[in-house]
Amino acid sequence: MSVSVDASKLGPTKITLSPTERVDDAFRRIAAVDRPEIWITLRPAEDVYADAAAIESRITAGEDLPLAGQILAVKDNIDVAGMTTTAGCPEFAYVPDRTATAVRRLVDQGAIVLGKTNLDQFATGLVGTRSPYGAVRCSWDPERVSGGSSSGSAVAVALGIADIGIGTDTAGSGRVPAAFNGLVGIKATLGVIPADGVVPACVDYDCVTVFATELDTAAAAARIMAGPASRDPRSRAWPADVRLAAPAQPRVAIPRDEDLTALAPDYRRAFDDTVQLLTDKGFRVDTVDISPLLDAARLLYDGAVVAERYTAVGRFLDTAPAGADPVVTAIVGSARRPAGHELAADLDTLVRVKAQTRDLLAGFDGLLLPTTTEHPTIAAVQADPIDINRRMGTYTNFCNLLDMSAVAVPGLPTAAGEPFGVMFVVPGFADQVAVDLAARLTGVPAPALVEDGVELAVFGAHLRGQPLHFQLEDLSARFVDTVTTTDAYRLTALATTPPKPGLVRRGPGAGAPIVGELFRVSPAGLGRFLATLPAPMALTSVELSDGRAVVGFSCTHDAVDGATDITEFGSWVAYLAASRPVSTS
Repeated sequence: MSVSVDASKLGPTKITLSPTERVDDAFRRIAAVDRPEIWITLRPAEDVYADAAAIESRITAGEDLPLAGQILAVKDNIDVAGMTTTAGCPEFAYVPDRTATAVRRLVDQGAIVLGKTNLDQFATGLVGTRSPYGAVRCSWDPERVSGGSSSGSAVAVALGIADIGIGTDTAGSGRVPAAFNGLVGIKATLGVIPADGVVPACVDYDCVTVFATELDTAAAAARIMAGPASRDPRSRAWPADVRLAAPAQPRVAIPRDEDLTALAPDYRRAFDDTVQLLTDKGFRVDTVDISPLLDAARLLYDGAVVAERYTAVGRFLDTAPAGADPVVTAIVGSARRPAGHELAADLDTLVRVKAQTRDLLAGFDGLLLPTTTEHPTIAAVQADPIDINRRMGTYTNFCNLLDMSAVAVPGLPTAAGEPFGVMFVVPGFADQVAVDLAARLTGVPAPALVEDGVELAVFGAHLRGQPLHFQLEDLSARFVDTVTTTDAYRLTALATTPPKPGLVRRGPGAGAPIVGELFRVSPAGLGRFLATLPAPMALTSVELSDGRAVVGFSCTHDAVDGATDITEFGSWVAYLAASRPVSTS
């Protein structure tokens, strides 16, 4: 393995830098690594520095900018106003007057666009070599492919030039480059991140994706980009029953041995090692037959669905532009052949496989897969540009076809110490669950990707570690924080099974601060919870010591008549601890 010496000298990005200092650092890294093929267009330095100065002024004025000064690399099939969009083909170039919604949302929160990055032309490929602007080399071995089609964005992040790389993913382009370059790649549910301002590949199956070196950075970017937009008719909001957390003891599916035959031997061993790591971390792991998913994956290129690629850019490529990649031209050109009845049949197949997948993964929190099958050299791909690329999409191609989401993260490395990537694949709108699973595998705190929902304060049997907490887990509720009420509340021990406390409001100064826990619950989950809530419990507005009012547990006033007042303990957990018999052994 040959490693880029210049890149290794740079060290990690310093996130404590000011916006101007971070821009200095980015340009220094560009010069040091000498990888011109990463970029199709770099913004003039004076414009980038002007953006940094503007962000510093906004911070001084008191604005809260969660992405302040973070450097953004944008795949060049996504529009940035005033910058040429080429989609990897010079003759296709145009200058948009509007920035894609996903990118604009990041910029509004303080990110700085550094430039537009190279890609497999028209986002057709998983290798990163199909571009007249040059093959994008792997960040740690210039003889190997970087992965496509979002090759430039991934390598810009891997080399520390950018903090956030924006790509697209139709067949795996937001995940395969992550695997090859040791990154996190988040491919959200279709439509959750608006795709307006994106040159389409297969418009019904395209999505905007994000690369970062850390899971929290990637999740923050995806969270900011998410949300419907009027400019994208396919965009979608999080549903009322969105899952907001993985359970404390997740159950994960893995493929059968016969479903892993596409893996190169070193990747197979690394996958087995990663599965063992899951088990060591307390995951429950069971094997399932994923052959229906692998069969569906083939429809993206071998079925009539590929007709969408011709609809997107076929007529343009029919004009034989000089900069067209011949492999891309052949793939898109072949997409004119399917008949309408063939497309209808393929769409019916996908509906049926979606139903199979729901049954297959019932009772599981996610499916762990190797991200790709092997890491080829550039020379090998040039010698065999179709079959290697096809093989590399074995485990990624089905995801958008079946309306699933995925989070790609580094698994355990190969025996040679080379990066190996895995994905947690989940049903549509379970994105937060995939993030939580990825966090547990990689040993980092789980960041919030989805912040929709209702905050619910609990003070007794629904606390973590208490007998009814499973009801919140069943609703995929997410722990937010420990909270305390104002001094307007009193706590009593009710005569219920299991034992529960009753929180009642008596008025300012007539009680004491009571400690509880705050969870975020989906709106539909809260409704189901309320519908099954037994007497004398109730949900009402509870005042917290920080001035907020949230939905919280209380009980009817008549229920506390004759009950034991335990306010002095300050919490249900403290009361239980004080009430336990003292061991004499």
